[in-house]
Amino acid sequence: MDPSRKRRVRLVVALTAAVLLAGALIYTSFSSATEAKQPSQVVGHIDQGQSLQLTGKVVNGSVQRSGDTLHFRIADRNGSGPSLPVVYTGEVPDPFRQGREVIVSGSVHDGTFIGKRDSLITKCPSKFKAAPNGQST
Repeated sequence: MDPSRKRRVRLVVALTAAVLLAGALIYTSFSSATEAKQPSQVVGHIDQGQSLQLTGKVVNGSVQRSGDTLHFRIADRNGSGPSLPVVYTGEVPDPFRQGREVIVSGSVHDGTFIGKRDSLITKCPSKFKAAPNGQST
């Protein structure tokens, strides 16, 4: 086989391998991603024990600690709809407090969301919020 043909075959094989690896990486990235659901999408619509991510705002006055366990309720981000009780054990981020948006992974059992250990993420509020008169602050 002449040298130019060998180079061309190697180039085709290398490019094919690169395309296949890139395709596999893209497939695994998108197939493992799950959309976080809000309480109104979960209550009455999710099978018991189904694993999911729950997002929403921590309801004011609902946070209670009992040893290593944290009990609180999550409502939709816009404040409408039902809230869902959450039982969580694990590391609690410093910015966690009432009224903050959170994301927690887990599953629903008997109407209560049981969070996976160390899966609680607190979303920091934006420092650019609209003022009551419509101007940004």
